Order: sequence, then C-alpha cells, then structure tokens
Amino acid sequence: MDQAEQLRRQIFKTENKTAKAIAVLSGKGGVGKSGFTVNLAAQLSVRGKRALILDLDIGYGNIDLLIGESSRHSMIDFFQGEKRLNEIICRSSAGFDYISGGTGLSHVVSLNENQLSAFSQELDQAFCTYDYLLLDLGAGMTSDSLKFAMSADELAVVTTPEPTSITDAYSAIKVISFHEKSIPVSIVVNKADDEKTARLTFARMQSAVTRFIEREVSFAGWMPQDPLVSEAVKRQVPFSILFPKCPASRGICRIADSMVSAPSSEAPKQKPSFFSRVSQLLRGGGE
Repeated sequence: MDQAEQLRRQIFKTENKTAKAIAVLSGKGGVGKSGFTVNLAAQLSVRGKRALILDLDIGYGNIDLLIGESSRHSMIDFFQGEKRLNEIICRSSAGFDYISGGTGLSHVVSLNENQLSAFSQELDQAFCTYDYLLLDLGAGMTSDSLKFAMSADELAVVTTPEPTSITDAYSAIKVISFHEKSIPVSIVVNKADDEKTARLTFARMQSAVTRFIEREVSFAGWMPQDPLVSEAVKRQVPFSILFPKCPASRGICRIADSMVSAPSSEAPKQKPSFFSRVSQLLRGGGE
C-alpha cells in the first residue's frame, strides 16, 4: 500500500464529528459575498456554534479588513512549514475564528507527499472541533476555487437581483455541476428591495438551473439593500454586530436560524472528510 493510499484511508472521519464545510461563492465581485460570510459566522457564533472562515480569495482576501483585524500569518506560512496550524488560526472579536489566505495558494499543488500528509492530518484534526467551516472563495471560478467548491458539503451562492449577477451566479453553478452534481446548492439573494424581489430572483435562477443544468437548488434566504451595511464596512465591524436591528441584520439572522435549526443529515458510510476530498482533488484525483 503506497503512502497516498494510506493517507486516504487514514483521514476518513465517518464516526467522528467534523465541521460542515460550506463553500460561499458568487459569479462576480461586488455582491457582498465576503460580508455575508463574515456576518453568517458571527451569527452562528452568537447561536453557540463554533465557526471558522478560510479566506480563499487569494490575493484579494478581505476578511481581515471587514472585521478590522489583521493576521500576521496565513495559510502560506503553514504550507511552507514555517507555522503550525494553531499558530495561524485567529480569533475575531465577533466570536468566530478565521485563517487569512495570504497569496500564492497555487503552491499547494507542488507539495510533496509528506507535506500533503501533514496538511491533511493537521487540518482534519483541528477542524473536527468546529461546527461550521465557511470557505470564502474568490469571485469567478479558478481551478483552485473549483476544487475547494467540489470538496465542500454544501454550496451557498450569493447573488443580487441584477441580471449580470444572476447570469454570473448561474455560470458558476454550471461549471461546478459539470464536475459534481451531488453537492447541495442554496441561493442567497443580497441587496434586494424587498422579499418579493428576492424570491422572484431565486425563481428565475431556479428555473434556469432546473431546465438547463438539470439539478435542484434551494432558497437559503435574502438580505435587503441596507445603507448601514456600508457604514459597518467603513467602521470595519460586522453589520450584524454593529447594527443588530437593521434590516440586513434581520436577514442574516433568519439565515443563521434556519441553518442551526435544520436537521443534520446522516453522512453516507465511508464518506471521506472534507480535507480528504480536498487533498485528492489537489493531487488531480478528482479530475
């Protein structure tokens, strides 16, 4: 049995608790994806859930900026063997943990087998202490983003009612579905004028996805256009913490409540952990 096969067998986690990995993505920038991720993590923490954000918007990550904090180290330090995992996980004042993406994630694909083994084992061991792992992917769909998205337990696609945003979100779903159709996809409509507009936006996406991609999507919820969101960004505090009663905060709270109250589905027997799936895809095993 070679080392790669030993690695695959070693990191199956069917009986142990592991974080639910949710990849948050959008087809284009400017839809509020990272703001949604940060505030969802904050509200999951308020509800007693341990949440960790991985900032995978490589080169353009803004999680630190949105929460007014800075991290001295990133995932790259870990990959290069300069830091252990517990040294690059940061605790935010909003109650959730996060890891800065830094730059140069493409180095992952050139890791040797020993480095890859350490990567998978240490991450898997640490993340079993979390309830939710939120992957903040970059706008668009790079090859690395695609691999992380395909490894997630669920996809949350953020869009706005604008036609270009809907089209780009649809395209992202299409690309992922071409490779993997079994991952549940939920739609978050941001910056909507009202609930009717949000649900109409979802209905348009649902119709197109069902007809042309032949898969189902669900409605995760919506958040309204809210000027206090911009104010919170300026102050570098999550809007749901700074303005807990504003319309956008009520929207994110509804989504968090829905996630927490949703019944947990039983994982299939011998389903590999999230990081097992990531490591296989980064080696090209999922292509």
